[in-house]
Amino acid sequence: MAIKPIVVGTDGSEPSLRAVDWAAREAVLRDVPLRIVSVCAIEPRTNWVIPPGSGCGRRSETAGKALQEAEERAGAAAHGLTIDTSLLVGESAPALTGAARNTLMLVVGSEGISGLAATAFGSVTRYVAGLAPCAVVIHRDKAPVRHRIVVGIRDVADSDAALDFAFDEASHRGAHLLAVQAWHGSRPAGPAGSAVKPKRVSAEAFARLALLLQPWQEKYPGVEVGAEVIHARPGRALAEITASADLLVLGRHGGRLASTRPPPLGPVTVELLEHAHGPIAVVPG
Repeated sequence: MAIKPIVVGTDGSEPSLRAVDWAAREAVLRDVPLRIVSVCAIEPRTNWVIPPGSGCGRRSETAGKALQEAEERAGAAAHGLTIDTSLLVGESAPALTGAARNTLMLVVGSEGISGLAATAFGSVTRYVAGLAPCAVVIHRDKAPVRHRIVVGIRDVADSDAALDFAFDEASHRGAHLLAVQAWHGSRPAGPAGSAVKPKRVSAEAFARLALLLQPWQEKYPGVEVGAEVIHARPGRALAEITASADLLVLGRHGGRLASTRPPPLGPVTVELLEHAHGPIAVVPG
């Protein structure tokens, strides 16, 4: 079976080049090739032939220079890494999403220029995070290595994909894994209409979370695991935790590559894309 590469998008901006650095180190950790892509962005239904001297031709030249710089940077960050580059032509978001086929993960910067910043459906980041067929890592500014991976659990019945990615990542990094479930607001009242006590709800949730993690701990015995249930707004609680983590892993529900428009990301994911202090991985379920 062919080894799946890690794909990273670049537009020549510094945030995207930092994403290239991260992706290169990740490829070395996993012993897989790195593919760097850049998009010569065009408007919908524009002719894809690029005439010399045209605006798109100039954009193509800029994208080509971005690829060359990114390749040199990745080579410096990870000596001996197998690297290839691809120049994509089309609408930025669909082009990047298409490049995610048969890949281990797609890495993008949290900010960008030249078509990596906006699309008709919102940011390119949100588009690919909502629709790509693989895990999408949104990289932020470089932070000290914490040797800690955090996975946010929304629904214990639908968290296998996120847990699989998080445990695998922690295993490759030799990092501690923390599973976090945060809840806010009232729970349904008891049989007699009594108010729910937060401590009791948290204790029950912690028991379910511990039971959920047990088979994954058996699959990855070398990964040190912790669990935490927090009575707080999930977005705010997880954003604070990212300040002390190397990566936050979140699950994504719904959406297929064949769709023309990605399903909306959940409000917690959207909030974290705005306020997290470090990289986020959005993993399709």
